[in-house]
Amino acid sequence: MARKLFCEWNPFTYKISVIKGIFIRRLQWIINRRSFVSVRKTDKLPVKIYEHKSLIRRKLGNVDMQLQENKATNLGLATPKVNGIIIKPNEIFSFWRLVGKCTKKKGYKEGLTIKSGDVDRGIGGGMCQFTNLIHWMILHSPLTIIEHHHHNQIDMFPDYGRQIPFGTGTSIMYNYLDYQFVNNTNKTFQLFTYTTEEYLCGELRCNEELEYTYHVKEENNYFSKENESYYRNNEVYRSEIDKVTGNKVRKTLIIKNHSKVLYDEKYIPVELVKAN
Repeated sequence: MARKLFCEWNPFTYKISVIKGIFIRRLQWIINRRSFVSVRKTDKLPVKIYEHKSLIRRKLGNVDMQLQENKATNLGLATPKVNGIIIKPNEIFSFWRLVGKCTKKKGYKEGLTIKSGDVDRGIGGGMCQFTNLIHWMILHSPLTIIEHHHHNQIDMFPDYGRQIPFGTGTSIMYNYLDYQFVNNTNKTFQLFTYTTEEYLCGELRCNEELEYTYHVKEENNYFSKENESYYRNNEVYRSEIDKVTGNKVRKTLIIKNHSKVLYDEKYIPVELVKAN
């Protein structure tokens, strides 16, 4: 049996670990404050690199839809914190440093969260959808992801209108589980994020054209049955395409998933089940 981590001993040690994580992260922010993005501009940079939108209110198994309504409120409060942000060469984007802690005092409501592989609820729930959106756009750019956590060990909900490959999501927790990327190019980028009545929307822009386009696709997508449990499997690749020649210059494996299915097997597409 694997030895338990200190944070897993009991609720008290978990709380101590959280406080420690938050303190260390804030110290890092102070020490490296000049490295992080901070400038916002309403004027858009001239070149659109990628845009995406995701439905805010989605049916997720038996999850209370009121949590989805609350998520809409939470996203409406958080998106202006990122909207228009400029990412200059060598600057680091930190989600939590921009958005800050989501508290009831700031107007955030109780939304859906994932805790220890289970569905939970908490103030500010729904921020994962926000970082999912940002992550998907960054994958379609030359920006370098330097901190990314995810829930890829488990498949919690059936596909209800999924638009992007399974396993390309994010997991965040204020502030010690962050989502960060750095601009290692000589170009300047800009993020726009906002909500409509139905969608969370994002747009990544740049001050000049890029040399490559980026495509993210999944391969070998199937379900397998192992010891009375089902697992979801896939591989997600990113290809870089030369704009001038149309040639693929690089194909990179982003992630390989083997995730335990936690929902009823009746929601698993029969055509995707692979025999042993």
